[in-house]
Amino acid sequence: MSIKPISHLHSMPIAKAASAAERTIEPLDPARAAAAKAAFTTRRVSTTQWRTLLGGKRRPMAGDLVLARVTRKRQHTRIELTNGRKALLYVGDEVVLAYGNRYASDQFEALVPGDLGPCNMVASGGIAATMVERSRDVRPATEIEPIGLLGDESGEVLNVGDFALPKAAVSASAKPFTLAVVGSAMNAGKTTTAAQLIHGLSRRGVRVGAAKVTGTGSGGDVWKMVDAGACEVLDFTDAGHASTYRVSSRRIERIARQLHAHLTAAGAEVIVLEVADGLFQQETSALLEAGAMATLVDGYLLAVTDSLSAAAGVEWLLSRNLPLLALCGTITRSPLAAREAVATTGLPVMGLSQLVSSTFLGQMLDEDHSVTRKVS
Repeated sequence: MSIKPISHLHSMPIAKAASAAERTIEPLDPARAAAAKAAFTTRRVSTTQWRTLLGGKRRPMAGDLVLARVTRKRQHTRIELTNGRKALLYVGDEVVLAYGNRYASDQFEALVPGDLGPCNMVASGGIAATMVERSRDVRPATEIEPIGLLGDESGEVLNVGDFALPKAAVSASAKPFTLAVVGSAMNAGKTTTAAQLIHGLSRRGVRVGAAKVTGTGSGGDVWKMVDAGACEVLDFTDAGHASTYRVSSRRIERIARQLHAHLTAAGAEVIVLEVADGLFQQETSALLEAGAMATLVDGYLLAVTDSLSAAAGVEWLLSRNLPLLALCGTITRSPLAAREAVATTGLPVMGLSQLVSSTFLGQMLDEDHSVTRKVS
């Protein structure tokens, strides 16, 4: 697609006030745009759309793209580029990030600021926000100085939400068998479990679609699912959100339905969904209690770290009539902890080798005969 030159902007004085609210707009030098390190969260917005730089008194919104300068490296010393490479950061580097809120119990809580003042890069995948709290296990967030919001040739702010996947049209009867992996907390082993399921199914000839429904924009989990053999992998950034923290439950439901529909349209025979964080995280609990998941998901796997979290998680899920199939996650590193969980909950604890076994996969999918013939 060709882009018309923005000659009307080239005649504008740099940083000329564009309104009574003291907003500024200037052309973005293509060489400057090309030199900036663009983060994973911005990957759906073509660089050909980056035409103007918007500054002055503006209030950024979640999803807005921002050109910023690194002023102090702290927790994050690398940025994940749109192609997945982790690039080193240097003080003075210009980066393109998306504003967003972040919830990560092992790292930060961070919120979209009210202006374009100095803030933080709070995720290597490319989230600009103001750090509110942090875990003692990490350093303070890397510091950045926003230069301006990125705009199109007409001076409209570019937001990842404007570049989301279109609505997918699928038949109501075309519903692949769907598994959801949830967890007791961050780093409980959800992504490893999801990837192992994908690998076990795909190596037996099943077309597996995968999606991460909630979380903070980053390619790490996406690439793991791709490497495991999924035929199509999506995440919430494909649905127009750099992060899902503080996104309404209605929109979270819409993300789940949208990603599931696209995976179905791509021909997935089985879909594996991952839901970020722990069961008590507000977006996670709201999603699991919503009607969307009840209609989409056939079975859950719960990743846990220990037997006590297993007992609490099982009670939480079963009290909401969610079909829980097994326990998994980092608890499998300890045979004693796994044995305690089995004794307490009565559910099997599935290690990595068991997750790919024909017996387990066949038992899960025994109601979908076309798939069962492939995995049993």
